[in-house]
Amino acid sequence: MKDLIRGADIVVRSLIAEQAELIFGYPGGAIMPVYDALYDYHDQIKHVLTRHEQGAIHAAQGYARVSGKVGVCLATSGPGATNLITGLADAQIDSTPLVCITGQVAAHLLGTDAFQETDVVGISMPGTKWNIQVRRVEDIAPAIAKGFYIARSGRPGPVLIDITKNAQVDFGEFNYTPCLGFRSYKTHHPVDLSSIQQAADLINQAERPYLLFGQGVVLGKAEAELKFFLDKSGIPAASTLLGSGALSEEHPNFVGKLGMHGNYAPNLLTNQCDVLIAVGMRFDDRVTGDLKRYAKQAKVIHLELDPAEINKNVKATVAVQGDCRESLAMLTDSIQAKKHGDWMAKFRELEQLEKSSVVQHDLTPTKTGLTMGEVIHQINQYKADDAVLVTDVGQHQMIAWRYFNYKKPRTQVTSGGLGTMGFALPAALGAQLHDYSRQVICVAGDGGIQMTIQELGTIKQTKAPVKIVLLNNNYLGMVRQWQQMFFDKRYSFTELDNPDFVKLSEAYGIKAQKVVERGDLKEAIEDMLIHDGPYFLEVVVEKEDNVFPMIATGCSVEEVRLS
Repeated sequence: MKDLIRGADIVVRSLIAEQAELIFGYPGGAIMPVYDALYDYHDQIKHVLTRHEQGAIHAAQGYARVSGKVGVCLATSGPGATNLITGLADAQIDSTPLVCITGQVAAHLLGTDAFQETDVVGISMPGTKWNIQVRRVEDIAPAIAKGFYIARSGRPGPVLIDITKNAQVDFGEFNYTPCLGFRSYKTHHPVDLSSIQQAADLINQAERPYLLFGQGVVLGKAEAELKFFLDKSGIPAASTLLGSGALSEEHPNFVGKLGMHGNYAPNLLTNQCDVLIAVGMRFDDRVTGDLKRYAKQAKVIHLELDPAEINKNVKATVAVQGDCRESLAMLTDSIQAKKHGDWMAKFRELEQLEKSSVVQHDLTPTKTGLTMGEVIHQINQYKADDAVLVTDVGQHQMIAWRYFNYKKPRTQVTSGGLGTMGFALPAALGAQLHDYSRQVICVAGDGGIQMTIQELGTIKQTKAPVKIVLLNNNYLGMVRQWQQMFFDKRYSFTELDNPDFVKLSEAYGIKAQKVVERGDLKEAIEDMLIHDGPYFLEVVVEKEDNVFPMIATGCSVEEVRLS
């Protein structure tokens, strides 16, 4: 008979068995036995104490997005568990693999409104790929094994495992068997050869084919297959927000970025292509605009793993379900080698129009005030090729995405589908703790950063060398832009009276600097990026510096505005 150990030790040993190297969390009464167990395993697994549970789950997201592994976080019951909900919803819509373990009151107290009892399983159900409540010690290891398998397999997503306190303190045997699948959950879909041939026939006949790629390429590790397909086909390709980095922006077929604040040509020419190939993307409304007027002239080929996404928003002429690494390779073998010079020239012509109308004013302005674009442009001059850009949500997010030069996979970390303000600072921490030697640049606005600014304390304690760039316009910038454009400049509750961010950073022991003049920007960015340790750079930008191009909500991609 095996030795009996506490359920809390089974939790930790199960995490070690799954090769979880890093946990983010915040202790409390209902999860305290697990924290007590962690004390004995500090040489086998590292725990990072964040300053808030939302910080813990966003840090786990940042770690997962950069590492490609499952992010792990711990929280206690009640408010500790409910503070994870925003991160769970964010991870669910952005397909981020997480295993979140929460403590719960003892099983005999369930339903009695005991201190810090909350039905976190019911609350989290819409925002998780799978969740479960464990009430017996013998069920802990199987639940964790199943949770890791579900989180990382198929289309990744977040899992929540709620463990009652009695299960943590009771004794049981440790028998850990990794989960390799179960009958009701299918993760592999063999690619249908006939659909590949139908898609190849459409591509071979096309005069104006166009490819859109999303994060599914990164999640499927299909970056090389995408490049080979484009090299052979000669087809122009554009990325979604989360697809950035799947293809180097220096690739000759890369034509820009899609969406509400994406590039002019990729949006406009969506409605002029004759075959539209979507790879690992879900036709989000920020990409399509008005669905009734989206690519109606085109035959649509959709390569997608998740069957729920096929025909959900855009009807596919040919649907190719399966792993895009496999389907792209098969499609590459089936198509003819071509060049589409005249069609590509249309993209480049419109690209020049955008450069003269928008880009040059963002990157090399002649006006007095600093622009967000020129800050990112200067960062590009000094950053490493594999530098990770982590952004919050708002104007700065769109500007940073537009102008950051992505060359490598897993260098884009942002909140895409949920649009979570406060995401960037803890997510950058998680990304940095995966690899202290890698350059991680956090770009945030003055609104979003104050939602989780307490995580500067975690950065201080871990000595994570995150480079934080605050683009400060003293406004909730994106809301203000909409108020300017659509609400007659009625700036209702969007102006911010901000603290002294430099003093605040220095209070956490983080080197900080503030830039208000263009002449000081270049040197400040260089100093930040070569600094050995965390650095906080505040750049004061114009209050009414707007983001263009823009497709307003409800408009067609043809109605993209340059000003």
